[in-house]
Amino acid sequence: MLSDRRPVLLANGRIVDPSRDLDFPGDLLIADGVIRETKRGIGAAGVPEGTEVVDCKGRIVAPGLIDIRAFVGEPGAEYRETLATASQAAAAGGVTTIICQPDTSPAIDDPAIVDFIMRRARDTAIVHVQPMAALTKGLEGKEMTEIGLLKAAGAVAFTDGTRSVTNALVMRRTLTYARDFDALVVHHTEDPDLVGEGVMNEGELAARLGLHGIPTAAEAVMLERDMRLVALTGCRYHAASITCRESLEILRRAKDAGLPVSAAASINHLTLNEIDIGPYRTFFKLAPPLRAEQDRAALVQAVASGLVDIIMSDHNPQDVETKRLPFAEAAPGAIGLETMLTAGLRLVHGEHLSLTQMLAAMSTQPAELLGLPGGSLRNGAPADVIVIDPDTSWVLDPSDLKSKCKNTPFDEARLEGRVIRTIVAGRTAYEYASA
Repeated sequence: MLSDRRPVLLANGRIVDPSRDLDFPGDLLIADGVIRETKRGIGAAGVPEGTEVVDCKGRIVAPGLIDIRAFVGEPGAEYRETLATASQAAAAGGVTTIICQPDTSPAIDDPAIVDFIMRRARDTAIVHVQPMAALTKGLEGKEMTEIGLLKAAGAVAFTDGTRSVTNALVMRRTLTYARDFDALVVHHTEDPDLVGEGVMNEGELAARLGLHGIPTAAEAVMLERDMRLVALTGCRYHAASITCRESLEILRRAKDAGLPVSAAASINHLTLNEIDIGPYRTFFKLAPPLRAEQDRAALVQAVASGLVDIIMSDHNPQDVETKRLPFAEAAPGAIGLETMLTAGLRLVHGEHLSLTQMLAAMSTQPAELLGLPGGSLRNGAPADVIVIDPDTSWVLDPSDLKSKCKNTPFDEARLEGRVIRTIVAGRTAYEYASA
């Protein structure tokens, strides 16, 4: 449950605001649902009567995370996840805004369904929820949706979820139409014909495990085609999930040419590789698949350099019946709302990313891409704020997770750092019980 919206002073913390490249010891005052002041030593004279004072010594105060790619089961797959359970998981992971995907049943391809999601979220969710709408009707890749009407209804971007639009003419027409509404097209870049029966990264490990592989070309070919179409149309384009070095080179050329493109990588592809599959562990079966260590390292460098703009969870809950199967038959996907930040801290502790770089990719840059008001600790910004203990060590127990499904690749992993408090619109949505 959300607490009341009385003023809160987060005192003596390490204030990290990637929107202004700030990192300093200080206080942050929240009142009336917005950030009132952020500075070194606000002092008692600047604090309203009745303010809750939270000692954040040794802890990080940062903007709430914005997860740009999360599957939520409503409508049609509530047994996997609901807006209520997804929001509980998000709050526990420091995510204050979920961008939910349209591959529901029915798909979010009609303004009435966009309205349903937004009303349902207001009634049941404890964090902000913003829907992406379908790019094509029924996610079938044949006929574009009414992008203008869907955007007017509240859709923040347009995607076919985990499906790629394989027809180049349909994709070109859709990009042209979306451009006229200044709509962002988010595309899953996997050629299904090249994926074929593949279930993991193509290479020596797949051969030794006796599993069909998915070549990196399946991603690179689709991304290369899309970059040509963006050059033709001028539409704003976002690659939903980049996983390999070939894609990074394509993305670099497109950005150097001045095309309006951006890209995301999932926290799983940044912190895990194909070796983690081990003895056919199905919680590591993802789509796109985990790649080689060289690809993972290249992705991390791309985030550090700004070539890859966003880190997302790719939250995809699957129940026991679809995961407790032979590897080739198991459904792909892993949950990630609760672990995105703490897994990302592995990269910070290992000095592969700075804390500011990680938070920018998880918060400020998603807000800027989607035109959302969060991702900043500026005075007057929405009070979507998280408090992080970066050094506490803990072992992830799946039974403690708030998501309906427990298919986490970090099952029983030792992690360092966790969210202590999540504040959404000035109200505390989550507080770690042992803090």
